Amino acid sequence: MAAVFGARLRRLRVSAGLTQAELGRSVHVVGARIAQVERATGHKPTVELARLLDEELGADHLFADLWPHVYREAFPDWSRRFMELSALATAMHQYAAHVVPGMLQTTGYARALLEVGRTLRTSEQLEERLAARMNRHDQLAGPDGLDLWVVLDESVLRRRIGGRAAMRAQLARLVETVEGQRVTVQVLPFSSGEHATLGGSLTMLTLPDRSKVAYTEGAESGQLVEEPEDVESYAATYERLRALALPPRTSAELIRAAMEEIDHDPRMPSRAQRRRLAQVQSQQPRGGRLRGGGGRISGRRSRA
Repeated sequence: MAAVFGARLRRLRVSAGLTQAELGRSVHVVGARIAQVERATGHKPTVELARLLDEELGADHLFADLWPHVYREAFPDWSRRFMELSALATAMHQYAAHVVPGMLQTTGYARALLEVGRTLRTSEQLEERLAARMNRHDQLAGPDGLDLWVVLDESVLRRRIGGRAAMRAQLARLVETVEGQRVTVQVLPFSSGEHATLGGSLTMLTLPDRSKVAYTEGAESGQLVEEPEDVESYAATYERLRALALPPRTSAELIRAAMEEIDHDPRMPSRAQRRRLAQVQSQQPRGGRLRGGGGRISGRRSRA
């Protein structure tokens, strides 16, 4: 129904002699939003937008009548176009805010995520989706494989998905990936503070003709952006994220520290705690040093 809505919109817009940008200004949205509605990508049109389109194009309530059917579509595949373009891409740059990207997921980690999906109906469907996700790893293989650059929010390392064993295996996989050739992984630490993509994920695709598209995603929706001006803006946002993120080697150390926390015996100091203690000790006067618990041990002065 979203495709029907979009096709009718395009037909009436063209008949009226309006560009997407011109129609967008008339109904108080950007031209890219009109393009997304016509292509049935991204967020579904709102009822207010449907009414404004009826009024501007003289559609006699066509869009207002179609809108409930668009809204009630059970599970619109707003990611299908993105997946098609991903299969063609020569390079992918991702910012992952919540979970490890699909191309880098282990089987245990991916299964845990897919099992809590709201659209999952049967165990057979789970296995089909899991197999499809694991097949995405093939895009990284071979001399013509995809070049992948991933910026992981630090929260991705801290959120235990699938339990201790599954999460440790996933972090180990990331360490191997960081030290690989075709994939680059950086971690965006909590200390980097606020940034433009908080709350959502961002993917930039480079296609064989060197054109680019952007894809933003939340928990329940996704938006494919193809307008060059908007894509350029998202590309600049991604470059700022890369600049804020830790270098790959330092990122690998942070991932290893997260692995150590999973294995950590609470009675023993962690790597981070030992590092902090060493830093404090190095700043103390030579006349004393710190105990493991932070107390000072006074040193003896030699007599002349």
